Amino acid sequence: MENFTYYAPTKVVFGRGVETQAGSLAKAAGAHTVLVHYGSDRIQKSGLLDRVVTALKAADLKVVTLGGVVPNPELGLIRQGIALAREQQVDFILAIGGGSVIDSAKAIALGALDDGDVWELYRHERRVDRALPVGSVLTIAAAGSEMSGGSVVTNEVTHEKCDYGGDVIRPKFALLNPELTTSLPWYQTAAGCTDILMHTMERYFTPSSMATTDGIAEALMRTVIEQTKTLKADPTNYEARAEVMWAGSLSHNDLTGVGDLNGGDWSTHMLEHEVSGMFGVTHGAGLAAIWGSWARLVYQNCLPRFVRFAREVWGIEGTDDEAVALAGIEAMEAFYREIGMPTSLGELGVHPTPAQIDQMVTQCLRATGGQSGTARVLKRPEMTKIYEMANH
Repeated sequence: MENFTYYAPTKVVFGRGVETQAGSLAKAAGAHTVLVHYGSDRIQKSGLLDRVVTALKAADLKVVTLGGVVPNPELGLIRQGIALAREQQVDFILAIGGGSVIDSAKAIALGALDDGDVWELYRHERRVDRALPVGSVLTIAAAGSEMSGGSVVTNEVTHEKCDYGGDVIRPKFALLNPELTTSLPWYQTAAGCTDILMHTMERYFTPSSMATTDGIAEALMRTVIEQTKTLKADPTNYEARAEVMWAGSLSHNDLTGVGDLNGGDWSTHMLEHEVSGMFGVTHGAGLAAIWGSWARLVYQNCLPRFVRFAREVWGIEGTDDEAVALAGIEAMEAFYREIGMPTSLGELGVHPTPAQIDQMVTQCLRATGGQSGTARVLKRPEMTKIYEMANH
């Protein structure tokens, strides 16, 4: 186990009805004027927006609202939010939604206190050391953005999808009510569960081995797999919703990767960012579509991890390590199919041309500094091969 610093300062309030605490928590964080940021009108129709705004006003806070966030949050709306935050002298941003809304809120928080273009931050051209404080009311268990220091946004003009990371944008608090996720369509629930799994899998498939961290990661993966199956049979099951929601937060607050000097592999995420940036697909579904091709390309370079994954997560037995590793990959893909997730780009509904694949690889290389991965280092030939393997 390598030296590490673990920092997870987000205050989590979990359970039924916790969204009504938004006002007191925002005020305790120093808020006076709150920008409430959200996505679809589902938040309005359900009454959630009204409940949260009422709680904020009851705490004597001024409220400004900005809706319209779409999956793969777009730079155009973020720039509108930055201008609105400056105009209204906003000093706190509250996101009501899933990862896209929270990531958009984080981008606004970064840009509101910065004189430059926020897109420069996401293209890794420079960094900042301050941002407006952010809180969240979570409605989709998936991205883990409610406890993470990361944010991913899309430039809808150039079709680039880029990230920014830093503790300055870790939310001050996260309000997690599992009941708020019960109205989601099954596809969104399944894609969210896939994203949760992948946040731990990206940290897991590295050359490092750490008994405590590995055990936590494996328990989390087994739990999400089991509870996803429960939700497929009974989408209103509160306990299953609760387990998945909490797993989503733990999966991306760095807990399942502590002690790993490599910081995880993350190649599947980086490759998927280019797919969803170009084609606008659901992030979790895109991850499922790419992961199997990535795994088959790299497993021999990281065989002990794939063997352990097969045995500890899927209960696969056998003495032939390579056969066990491949059986684990096949079990993961069978699970994706069982819950309605794609295992290829074709099943995802996209068929990139050779020119589009080349463009995605070029953008991925720019975003990753010329190479990606720790299970196996990927450069242009390997990235191209994975896209081609998945393109059926």
